[in-house]
Amino acid sequence: QVQLVESGGGLVQTGGSLRLSCAASGRTRSPYAVGWFRQAPGKEREFVVGMDWSGVSTNYADSVKGRFTISRDSAKNTMYLQMNSLRPGDTADYYCAVRLGIVAATTQRHQYDYWGQGTQVIVSS
Repeated sequence: QVQLVESGGGLVQTGGSLRLSCAASGRTRSPYAVGWFRQAPGKEREFVVGMDWSGVSTNYADSVKGRFTISRDSAKNTMYLQMNSLRPGDTADYYCAVRLGIVAATTQRHQYDYWGQGTQVIVSS
């Protein structure tokens, strides 16, 4: 079992920045890939960014490329999502997810094994 707790969400103006954190506990000695997803009201949960088990390979949704950055502190078992140049369209609940194993990150949410509870991001215009 892996428990994930997100934090760092809030209200920010257009053009502002936020850094989300995702603290992992439990079975964290096993290798795992990480994904960040978001879900806006009335919409499907969508992939934002992923990082493979090694922390070397990442892939970003086109909508956030150049603005968002994923990172990982393995010593702290914490993942981060730095979000810059935020837009109202980024307003959503943001979720981190873990996929166990020596695996790549994937855009498919059903392939992730554990999820956090989400943190809300609101970008005002």
